[in-house]
Amino acid sequence: MSDTLIERAGPRALDIDAERLLKRIGELARIGADSATGGITRAGFSAADREARAYVMDAARAAGLAPAVDAAGNLIVRRWSAGPPIADRQVLMMGSHLDTVVNGGRLDGAYGVLAALEVLQTFAESGTHAQYEPVVVAFANEEGALFPQPFWGSMAVSGRIGDLPLEPRDHDGRPLRDALRLAGGDLDALGSACWPRGSVAAYLELHVEQGPVLERSGNRIGVVDAITGRIVLTLAIRGAAGHSGTTPMEARRDALAAAARVVLATEYISRTSKLCRVATVGRVDAYPNTPNTIAGSVHLTVDLRDPDVWRAATAEEALRQILPAIAGTTGTEIDVVAETRSDPVSTHPALREAIALSAKELGLPHQTLPSGAGHDAQMVAGIAPIGMIFVPSIGGVSHVPEEDTAPQDLVAGARVLLRTALRTVRAEVAPV
Repeated sequence: MSDTLIERAGPRALDIDAERLLKRIGELARIGADSATGGITRAGFSAADREARAYVMDAARAAGLAPAVDAAGNLIVRRWSAGPPIADRQVLMMGSHLDTVVNGGRLDGAYGVLAALEVLQTFAESGTHAQYEPVVVAFANEEGALFPQPFWGSMAVSGRIGDLPLEPRDHDGRPLRDALRLAGGDLDALGSACWPRGSVAAYLELHVEQGPVLERSGNRIGVVDAITGRIVLTLAIRGAAGHSGTTPMEARRDALAAAARVVLATEYISRTSKLCRVATVGRVDAYPNTPNTIAGSVHLTVDLRDPDVWRAATAEEALRQILPAIAGTTGTEIDVVAETRSDPVSTHPALREAIALSAKELGLPHQTLPSGAGHDAQMVAGIAPIGMIFVPSIGGVSHVPEEDTAPQDLVAGARVLLRTALRTVRAEVAPV
């Protein structure tokens, strides 16, 4: 992308419909909601996820837009007036994801999709025409809460098909193939979901910060300059189930005892050894998971994050070297059965400039900051320049029912996205 933006200011009369945006956010938040906990569970490719996708597709059709689903299960929304994709016309891609973690919040991902839809609808209603076609994408299975292949949809879009398993399964061993078909995708045609390098002029993602920086500083808009790298390992630990009262301690092959040691080793790698910024075991599935039975097997995930790809790799290697000792001590077998990698990436300077200028025009105080969370933008960075916009998270919390952002900040972020998108579609962009 050229570092000099041709369009320095878009028409000041062009604005989103704030009431419509907030209404959609509220309506979407009801899908997958748990009245007891206040949280939302829309695991990727689950029934609730399909319902959320149907809601967005219906909203797009009602706005006169054209939603469709690609082979990877990504929801793509275009303008009717744009006609079929033109081979030599690049697109401005905007979006995020609709799936959530278990008992998560209402804004992570969903806000970015609905704000992008609002921008596209505003363009369509105003008759805005531009050099690049604006396209909205709701990427499939960003979180990996049910099927442990996070960034599934954006990896497919960016051409990383070879990094995905041939026959993915969920945490209970059920195949993705059928769930993907229900979502409108096709595992056998996954390659058709790839966008060639140069077809996307730029990608913009609006997101809640998921941290405390903006709230503490009092700034309304975050201009993201870099996104942390992430390595997710899925471990399978095999021991031997047995009676918890009759099996002597020295005769046990307790898979859960081994898992506990993996949890502590993971924490040690970051907290004590400082090999990476953060390290987390966020999911543990024990079998048979009954009070009076020794666990015969355990599956768990290890999440390692650092803005330096070499530090993350060092942390991974340190963990892998510890696993044989844990297995030997506990009489178990430990295998790494799946891995997902997203390298740290930087956003494009021209897009950062466009975001900052848009915020300034709107009188919104802003600052530059990195993202400690992973995003689909990391995958799209393999085929296009990326830009990210943050709005404050109340209390700095996310992935929990308490996740929230003030309505005025949700509207402000969407307005910055609109102005940034308008600048971007009218800028000179060189293919990556």
